[in-house]
Amino acid sequence: MMDLKKSDNIKDSSNGRNKAVVQIIWGVALVFAGAAVFFRIPQVMPRIERIEQFSSAMLFVRFCFYLLGILLVGGGSKKIYNNYRKLEDKGSDT
Repeated sequence: MMDLKKSDNIKDSSNGRNKAVVQIIWGVALVFAGAAVFFRIPQVMPRIERIEQFSSAMLFVRFCFYLLGILLVGGGSKKIYNNYRKLEDKGSDT
């Protein structure tokens, strides 16, 4: 009976570790997407300025793009940090 419990704990630990690794990878993808937004904004803004409907609201459009980039980088960084700490805590328990 005791061996069964020990193997269950190993499975739970392994599953939690895998989940943390996947979440870290997802966080890295979010950070890269946010960085790509920052690099893409200067290239896209002249094309958006040529659209009549957006020409009067360019400040708002630019603000929204930068806000999107900040949220992606911030959210990805938070996800990486939190899951890395979980990963370290699980590593020190075993």
